[in-house]
Amino acid sequence: MVADSKPSDISFAGIFASSAFAACFAEICTIPLDTAKVRLQLQKKAVAGDVALPKYRGMLGTVATIAKEEGLASLWKGIVPGLHRQCIYGGLRIGLYEPVKNFYVGKDAVGDAPLSKKILAALTTGAIGITVANPTDLVKVRLQAEGKLPPGAPRRYSGALNAYSTIIRQEGVAALWTGLGPNVARNAIINAAELASYDQVKETILKIPGFEDNVITHLLSGLGAGFVAVCVGSPVDVVKSRMMGDSAYKSTLDCFVKTLKNDGPLAFYKGFIPNFGRLGSWNVIMFLTLEQVKKGVRKLESKD
Repeated sequence: MVADSKPSDISFAGIFASSAFAACFAEICTIPLDTAKVRLQLQKKAVAGDVALPKYRGMLGTVATIAKEEGLASLWKGIVPGLHRQCIYGGLRIGLYEPVKNFYVGKDAVGDAPLSKKILAALTTGAIGITVANPTDLVKVRLQAEGKLPPGAPRRYSGALNAYSTIIRQEGVAALWTGLGPNVARNAIINAAELASYDQVKETILKIPGFEDNVITHLLSGLGAGFVAVCVGSPVDVVKSRMMGDSAYKSTLDCFVKTLKNDGPLAFYKGFIPNFGRLGSWNVIMFLTLEQVKKGVRKLESKD
């Protein structure tokens, strides 16, 4: 597994379970920031003559507005499908990383795997993981996108399970994979950015005198991974959120062109600060938790 000097010490099941647990824990801690990010990304640019101020302004402002208008619990909208997503996607993308990397490197390879193979492996596992988990991502975004409704107006979905069944009934099973194109692009790219940059930053830090493989190093490496991931993945993340939150777009290209035409190029970095706050903190929490859980799993498996 990434950032582990002895990946073979842990079984695939152990890595999958550790990754899923760490990803779910990070999801619970940071989903309010993700909800703010989605609302900011879905917010359209004001048309000419519209003097009304944007409803959501900045990460903390968006969090405060949602909490004030809809209650604190609304910040955790989509947590159920979010956990579904992390169990599947989090486990697959990291659990498959080592065997896929070894496949690309080849059985006769000697020494460390080249960076290009690490990136290719992470792109592959990210794409595989999110292809399986796309329905959970769709439901999560749909639940997060729904804001405060007028008195008496029914909610689109009563919960995660209702959302799954309603989408299948009204739109068909294939609709669960709406936005798959930008979602695969986003998650493959972000997964590659996270895993490769975490390894690289950690490797660089450990070469600095006084630094050891401990919590401080993991924290700094997680922040570096989050920043790189947001810089690289923000445009596809915006397209993904808009396609999943609004059925008016015909395709990934249609969403990209309309966003560029109507809102300008900076729209692709809407919600950058909350996105970094989300991914930065998410990576720190996930990698810190993962490193500790793997130690426990290794001890348990070594006793067998």
